[in-house]
Amino acid sequence: MSDDETNPMGLFGKYLTSRRIFKNREVLRHSYRPHVLPHRKPQIDELASILAPALNGETPSNILIYGKTGTGKTACVRYVGLELENASALSETKCRIVHLNCEVIDTQYRVLAQIANCIEDVNEHPSDSGRMYIPMTGWPTDQVYMELKNQLETSGGVVVIVLDEIDKLVKKSGDDTLYNLTRINADLKHAKVSIIGISNDLRFTDFLDPRVLSSLSEEEIVFPPYNAMQLCDILQQRAELAFVDGALDETVIPLCAALAAQEHGDARRALDLLRVSGELADRGNADMVTERHVRMAQEKIETDSMVECVSTLPTQSKAVLRAMLILEQMGKRIFTSGEVAMVYREVARLIDLDVLTHRRITDLISELNMLGVINVRLVSRGRYGRTKEIWFDAGTAKIEEVISRDPRLNDQRLKELDTARLRAMFR
Repeated sequence: MSDDETNPMGLFGKYLTSRRIFKNREVLRHSYRPHVLPHRKPQIDELASILAPALNGETPSNILIYGKTGTGKTACVRYVGLELENASALSETKCRIVHLNCEVIDTQYRVLAQIANCIEDVNEHPSDSGRMYIPMTGWPTDQVYMELKNQLETSGGVVVIVLDEIDKLVKKSGDDTLYNLTRINADLKHAKVSIIGISNDLRFTDFLDPRVLSSLSEEEIVFPPYNAMQLCDILQQRAELAFVDGALDETVIPLCAALAAQEHGDARRALDLLRVSGELADRGNADMVTERHVRMAQEKIETDSMVECVSTLPTQSKAVLRAMLILEQMGKRIFTSGEVAMVYREVARLIDLDVLTHRRITDLISELNMLGVINVRLVSRGRYGRTKEIWFDAGTAKIEEVISRDPRLNDQRLKELDTARLRAMFR
């Protein structure tokens, strides 16, 4: 009889009784909100000073917050927002925070509806009846806007609307949402609205009308990347709560911090490395997390993130990536955007895909570069202008495998593509 059969918990018994490594692994998740945010006091204090007028019933300035992924932007805004709501409970002015993730809520209709529904939740009393949420589709946008204004007026006080990943909203839906929200105070008598935009992309303001930009960016706060020493402090704070005593080799936290510091000082990356290192040690029945586990975690995270990224790409982006893989198979380690466009057109023609313009192909190449799937550099060709040189960072076997899962891009005709003819096209 096996151990699994004798254990009353069956197959999972050994996992439930093993506590050699983790005490509370949830502390290492991105969603965990620590009570103390190391190395972000200047940003927290600046944010609090800008929002403080709300406690006197005044309209705080709108704020744009910039910084790379994993620099503590969202955590700091949530922390200050909670403190503001707690302080307002002791004052005569009502202050509320409405936090929206614009990667999910990415149209004007959905943004306005979600804000109104959040305020409706706050306004609700046990005796209320017959209340109606705004549906996430179906109403005219003007009607949604009017309902939002009614909810704000009914609620009164100061509402701070946080648009997290605001660049996603602007790139998908333009700046109409921001235009309306930055001017809504002119239509209100008993309420005031302030906006905080959070972005990883410092260039997204290029998409904004100058009038919207001037209204939105009354104040700007930049969150710099963490350095290795700062990441060590963050990891040490979490590790004390997450791991049992003696579960971490002394080299683990410095190594996780150093590797993440190379990735633009990303605290999320550092936490992922530490968590996955612990999980690998736990699954391997090790008594301690060591440097070997960190190296294994780094390789696993890079592979997993690349697979997830490539598998969720739109078909046109995959077709552009397929063209690059064909170029590499032809022996080209570095290729230009023009060469990619030529091969892409052959790929699109073979699989009956609408052929994109050169400008749109270039845009997709830039997006793939931003996602870290490829590397791109802009080079000058003198009087022939400038072009983009492109190359893959490491082996492409995993990318090829993921692309091949798409039936359309695994077409036999692509495998039989005449590479000799393609080479002739580049001469």
